[in-house]
Amino acid sequence: MAFNHLPAGVHDALTPLSVTPVTHSVPMANNHRSDRPSTDPAPRLPPGVLLDRLASGPSRAARITHTEHLPPREGRHAVWPDRIRPEVVAAVQACGIERLWAHQARVAELALDGESVVVATGTASGKSLAYLVPVLSALLDGAGPAAGGRGATALYLAPTKALAADQFRTVRELVRPLGTAVRPAVYDGDTPFEEREWIRQYGTYVLTNPDMLHRGILPSHPRWASFLKSLQYVVVDECHTYRGVFGSHVAQVLRRLRRLCARYGSSPAFLLASATAAQPALAATRLTGLPVVEVADDASPRGELVFALWEPPLTELQGEKGAPVRRTATAETADLLTDLTLQGVRSVAFVRSRRGAELISVIAQERLKEIDRPLSRRVAAYRGGYLPEERRALERALHSGELLGLSATTALELGMDVSGLDAVLIAGYPGTRASLWQQAGRAGRAGQGALAVLVARDDPLDTFLVHHPEALFDQPVESTVLDPDNPYVLAPHLCAAAAELPLTEEDLGLFGPASAELLPQLEAAKLLRRRTKAWHWTRRERAADLADIRGEGGRPVQIVEAGTGRLLGTVDEAAAHTSVHEGAVHLHQGRTYLVRSLDLDDSVALVEEANPPYTTVARDTTAVSVLETDVEVPWGDGRLCFGSVEVTNQVVSFLRRRVVTGEVLGETKLDLPPRTLRTRAVWWTVTEDQLDEARIGPVILGGALHAAEHASIGMLPLFATCDRWDIGGVSVPLHPDTLLPTVFVYDGHPGGAGFAERAFRTARAWLTATREAIASCDCDAGCPSCIQSPKCGNGNDPLHKRGAVRLLTVLLKGAPPDEPEAEGRPA
Repeated sequence: MAFNHLPAGVHDALTPLSVTPVTHSVPMANNHRSDRPSTDPAPRLPPGVLLDRLASGPSRAARITHTEHLPPREGRHAVWPDRIRPEVVAAVQACGIERLWAHQARVAELALDGESVVVATGTASGKSLAYLVPVLSALLDGAGPAAGGRGATALYLAPTKALAADQFRTVRELVRPLGTAVRPAVYDGDTPFEEREWIRQYGTYVLTNPDMLHRGILPSHPRWASFLKSLQYVVVDECHTYRGVFGSHVAQVLRRLRRLCARYGSSPAFLLASATAAQPALAATRLTGLPVVEVADDASPRGELVFALWEPPLTELQGEKGAPVRRTATAETADLLTDLTLQGVRSVAFVRSRRGAELISVIAQERLKEIDRPLSRRVAAYRGGYLPEERRALERALHSGELLGLSATTALELGMDVSGLDAVLIAGYPGTRASLWQQAGRAGRAGQGALAVLVARDDPLDTFLVHHPEALFDQPVESTVLDPDNPYVLAPHLCAAAAELPLTEEDLGLFGPASAELLPQLEAAKLLRRRTKAWHWTRRERAADLADIRGEGGRPVQIVEAGTGRLLGTVDEAAAHTSVHEGAVHLHQGRTYLVRSLDLDDSVALVEEANPPYTTVARDTTAVSVLETDVEVPWGDGRLCFGSVEVTNQVVSFLRRRVVTGEVLGETKLDLPPRTLRTRAVWWTVTEDQLDEARIGPVILGGALHAAEHASIGMLPLFATCDRWDIGGVSVPLHPDTLLPTVFVYDGHPGGAGFAERAFRTARAWLTATREAIASCDCDAGCPSCIQSPKCGNGNDPLHKRGAVRLLTVLLKGAPPDEPEAEGRPA
């Protein structure tokens, strides 16, 4: 029997809330610029005092496991580069910024020299201005009579529509004194069709996203000919988010863009902005395919940041197998957001899932209604899947200060200017240290002090981190992991490129060494045809539709209200089986719906409004088969392996859990088709001798393997830039391919995303941390803080905590002292 854990969403059972009000705040100074004024009259409270007030209630202080104080930092100015147009200098100074920080001036100088450059500095360090200054200056230089034709153009890419819209607002205000020489415009799926032709003909600074570039701009490049011919700069904002499968797709989209630019006679420089990241130049080079200069010395000032690690208390409830249940991060964060809102403290609570964002908002609103009803209207949720007009309204309300508290997914994390926030609540470790600091940096962006609180989930990694703060505060952020040569990524982009312009042998170097191997396969599949010296797209369908750059697969499933036909939103096709199956509970804008039916053929889920006293959690089964072993490393008698696998998964039922207690009310069978995934995996095996040494017999073997699998999945985001839900796992007491007890951890994306490979290369440190996380947990037989998983397809049965510790101890005893790649050999 196989025990599996799939990449999917997470269920949060709620416990009753208690509200401990905090007092009003006192003002903090802005040391650099005057940002949008807040409509809130409440003065600001120093972050340390604010934390003391939050912790002042009964048992609250004991929930803080660590407090990190980051002192304020003075800024370092530089003179304006003499090649920046005086009109641009005047426009920036009119916004209250007299001088540039040293890193901004350095980026501007490199950009003016035509170099591609990545600026990787902290949140609110002025990265936007660093690239805008040279871009605007170049656009003005290209707008004069001597330039002829259209003049210079620039393209801005953001990972989300919200960030592009926010940047547009900033740029529009900045260029207002420049007249019509610079014409910014947003070009995305929400742009009205009547505006699109004007943008193609007259826009000089076009703000879009990789999705629109991939599906809209590049396939229609003849209509963009004048824009591409004049393209001088490509800005890639928040480039650290382009990782895994998404990053690999974007890397190929950028190569297609470079190819078309060369066709029209331009060779734009790439200006990339990233949160602090390890080896940003290397990651930017891998993303763009060009040499990139790194600017990482942050010269901006920083206000005081108080960062608290917060562990919710244990409750009297019992979970699966009688395990102790900790109060959920969702409930705890809703409580803290309520406290902050009551006193006019502007705050954002970041949460991992769309459902969690809705729940925190609903709970805070209900609690506020009991205390101060008008305040309940100043808290809302913000997540992907909302309709465009809903997103825009929420963004305006946040900017104006009409909203005091916002519960948001990472859709709001990326660079949006939400200056004026005093506090950030982070409901669960966001998966990487880079994302953690990115979210924490949303507060204090105007230079004032700020409070950040990481509220731990009942999860192995979160529990480990709140008790090992050095893993957060004494370690560098992660390297960005992406693999542009992934054949599942590269193949559709070769087709898209051939549809844009026939592919020649000279183009293959641009797309990477794997492209030459893929072309015969694409010919055999009758997707491409070679004529003379070039490969041509052969079909009537749009080639760009072959690649889903978000790695989601399939078209989104529309969520439609059955009684009215109103479109509520969408959900990714890959997540539809687990989130909008028949009988699932779906939350939208604070309202609860039940899914009446799911039509996979038409990609529609019909829902009706309801108020059930439960939430739903899907259950599934998974099997893994080994396709190819690339590398095998001896670990004593055991083996550590990396290679290609095929994963077959089927959602078979769902549980109904009581909202407040998490109690299981029943299970309902489902009849959904299996899904097959070919991907990359790391796996390890143990021998009979090792089992004897670990004192593990047949009765507890399955539980020991299963527990080690769960905990290792939970710990992997500490070592790879992945989300826990990007990876899956299976444990088998006797696997038919290895003929040994085996634990697999695999990438949840076709062709892999680089996460399993990173796990393989850091296996000793990764599995050592896994063993420590299990062994140090205070529970007796296993709990969600160590070995239980809320999305286990087997209902967390069987699990054996002590067996997992002994098993990992014996396995690690045979681990080589060096990294696996130094010891590995081809299998």
